[in-house]
Amino acid sequence: MESEEGHASDTTSRYLRTISDLAASGLVSNIELAALGEVIDKFSLSVSPAMRAAMLEASSADPIYRQFIPSIEENKIAEEELVDPIGDETHSPTPGIVHRYPDRVLLKVTNSCPVYCRFCFRRERVGRHDETISKQELHTALNYIANNEDVWEVILTGGDPLLLSPRRLGPIIEHLTAIPHVKVIRLHSRVPIVTPQSISDELVSILDCNKAVYLVLHCNHYQEISEDTREACRRLSRSGIVMLSQTVLLRDVNDTAADLTRLFRELVAIRVKPYYLHHGDLARGTSHFRTTLEAGRQLMREIRGTISGLCQPTYVLDIPGGYGKVPVGPDYLVLDAQHGWRVEDPWGEVHEYDVPGAETG
Repeated sequence: MESEEGHASDTTSRYLRTISDLAASGLVSNIELAALGEVIDKFSLSVSPAMRAAMLEASSADPIYRQFIPSIEENKIAEEELVDPIGDETHSPTPGIVHRYPDRVLLKVTNSCPVYCRFCFRRERVGRHDETISKQELHTALNYIANNEDVWEVILTGGDPLLLSPRRLGPIIEHLTAIPHVKVIRLHSRVPIVTPQSISDELVSILDCNKAVYLVLHCNHYQEISEDTREACRRLSRSGIVMLSQTVLLRDVNDTAADLTRLFRELVAIRVKPYYLHHGDLARGTSHFRTTLEAGRQLMREIRGTISGLCQPTYVLDIPGGYGKVPVGPDYLVLDAQHGWRVEDPWGEVHEYDVPGAETG
């Protein structure tokens, strides 16, 4: 990370990590400094050169600016918002492990990210503690996985696991590969978007192991996808790594059918299958990003009949408190006691489906 920053004084070529950096780069005004300082005292700040370059204007009207530049709106903590909105702590039997579902675990290998999203559900933890899991904690976490034969899939997360150097990530992948009951290794990352030059041949070689490897790319707006990102994704997919994406539905960032359609098409065109569209979590200070569930359901309905099935993710809600994800997309079936099933097509027309063998209750 340090080598990426260098010592340049030009704010377009280095990471922006302080309010002073933002002011020097023309991204915030002097009158905002005190209030924004209060924000980043609570929630970490980092903007990569790639994301600075992706901003078309220094305004919250820009979808990249809105995602990464702090806002005084973050000082507004709603009553329903939580420090741990998806219940990581409730399901953490040992440091570094979250075991919410029987067949898979999260392995949180770092608390650092190359950038800090202003809506992150782990925003009060990332960038605030030791950057990586300790050797002893990692040893204990890997033993936990090895001793739980129900664990079929391990999801490397954090923080961002691809922020680790190949020297540090390689032994973790090797250890997981050697556990017989672990069949799938998944990594959740923003690195191919926010620092695509980090997707080196050495890193790709480490991920090209004897287990099925999936990389889930966090991408929220088509403006994030640069030519460098396209090349990083080509390099990963050529190695046999399966690429999926997850997107957070964000007010005034991607909450139109046109924006989502273009984003999902762009992702599929670079061999990244849209996987999840997340409803915004109840992270503290993020109410200005959240849409309503009904708005999200309507958006999924709008895109259903207009874009390829390859482009359509599952719209999900992570139930607050650690109760897991559930699909919350629109419904198309109604069971009528007299006429059997009725099904609505993508254009709103209703059709009877009363055929032999169809369940009628």
